[in-house]
Amino acid sequence: MSNKLLIFDLDGTLADTLYTIKDAVNMCMEHYGFPQQSYTQVRANVGNGVRVLIEKSLPDSVPKDSELFEEILEYFRSCYAKTHDNIDGCYDGLYDVVLRLKECGYKLAVLSNKPDPLVKSIIKKLFADGVFSFVAGQNEMPRKPDPTVPRMIADGLGIDYSDCYFIGDSEVDILTAKNSGFFSVAVSWGFRDREALLDADRVVDSPDELLALFDKNI
Repeated sequence: MSNKLLIFDLDGTLADTLYTIKDAVNMCMEHYGFPQQSYTQVRANVGNGVRVLIEKSLPDSVPKDSELFEEILEYFRSCYAKTHDNIDGCYDGLYDVVLRLKECGYKLAVLSNKPDPLVKSIIKKLFADGVFSFVAGQNEMPRKPDPTVPRMIADGLGIDYSDCYFIGDSEVDILTAKNSGFFSVAVSWGFRDREALLDADRVVDSPDELLALFDKNI
């Protein structure tokens, strides 16, 4: 099985991090006197990186190309550095599924549009060292849905793109898989409604169903 690769998104796929993001957004909004954001609003705004999240969270009166916007963005980052790892664990059952897939011989990786240091910090909290062959967030490289980093992971591990799967909870993850030439697996327990995920090659509704899908490939 060393010739197959599973790349996981983080937020909404491996763990419910939405409350940690919501807390940081609202700390930031309160500091600048802007309206608080609901769980539903934050849920709709995540998935495309920090800048897009803050653009969508701010009132239209704040110019997106202004010094004020850049100041708010940096303040949000400082808030999120305080809240990002307030996570108890993975979604129910998912930790055991990931370990089982590792035992079966799949190569595992994590790729998120969350800032790279925070991704590494969260994965270190959730999983033991060595579970994932590659863990990365947003850095100087192109972010999802660009295929550069997913293909770089596959190339680095010597795995053909036809043997790669991208597992995520959003339209961005589905598009990342398609752009990369990977098989797309959408999970319905994350930050998008199931109807938004139907362009995926496969939609799964539970960690057990995810494991069953890949048991067929063992």
